[in-house]
Amino acid sequence: MAVQLGARPPVAPAPRTGRRTPGMRLSRLDTKFSPYLFVAPFFVLFAVFGVYPLAYTFWVSLHDWDLLGSDHPFVGLDNYSRLLADTDFWHAVVNTLGIFVISTVPQLLAALWLANLLNRRLRARTTFRMAVLIPNITSTAAVAIVFGVLFGREFGMVNWLLDLVGIDAVEWKSNRFASWVAISAMVDWRWTGYNALIFLAAMQAIPRDLYESAAIDGAGRVRQFWSITVPLLKPTIIFTVIISTIGGLQLFTEPRLFHSGTNPIRGGPLRESQTVTMYMFENAFAPHYNFGYGSAVAWLLFALIAVVAAVNVLLLRRLGASRPPKVDARPKEGSR
Repeated sequence: MAVQLGARPPVAPAPRTGRRTPGMRLSRLDTKFSPYLFVAPFFVLFAVFGVYPLAYTFWVSLHDWDLLGSDHPFVGLDNYSRLLADTDFWHAVVNTLGIFVISTVPQLLAALWLANLLNRRLRARTTFRMAVLIPNITSTAAVAIVFGVLFGREFGMVNWLLDLVGIDAVEWKSNRFASWVAISAMVDWRWTGYNALIFLAAMQAIPRDLYESAAIDGAGRVRQFWSITVPLLKPTIIFTVIISTIGGLQLFTEPRLFHSGTNPIRGGPLRESQTVTMYMFENAFAPHYNFGYGSAVAWLLFALIAVVAAVNVLLLRRLGASRPPKVDARPKEGSR
């Protein structure tokens, strides 16, 4: 066997002793447990500020808890049985769902359309993208005051415009459905730009090659939007629907500030636009101070949000289950 000159002989590997050094043990522990330590602060904060208040609210809902008294007798599920038979509670539920549907559906459709416009090559795109967020950073109190004036009965601009086309003035604050529309307009004006930026961020992640291929095949912008953009935005659409559901069913500030008077927490003299959160505040604090009953309202609101969000997600998944139609740019017979 020939041996090259200057070549070093192979060195045999050191035999393994099977013993782990302290450094090796620390390295394995670090690899195994460090991810849990990194995410632990979130779960600790969530447990302190999320799980504990939720559990404590449920415990309070099982008692006759008067904020002005020191005795809190245990009543079990009596607060829930009273609540399910309370006509004012179901009136507030209908108001909440009505405002939610009228505000959320147009809001998300308008946000999707606006994001599609902002995703095109426009002049001063950055300025327009920043401008759509201005309503969201505006004070809610200022927005409510302005919209309260716009929807005024005697001198409101909306009734003035309706009068120009021959429509009688609308009682925006005393009519139940009209108050839903006014509050929904306020919510849509404030949150459409916010959702549009979320859709825009998701649209920018879609590869441009898909649009170029569709354009070569003869697909127009409308066909590209429904066949490429919308299917690929499905996770983002589900996210915005869930966030809008949570915010829409917890609506409080807009209807509370829209109605002014001696007792605005009622949402009008006949509870025209009182939401569930307003009804919860009315019972938990002034004028009733029944914290146990208000906690029961909070828990039923939590269940309502969970049910509506689950239904929305199931509907979106079912609607998006079918594949989008293929783009066929071949000319039909007789089209020439």
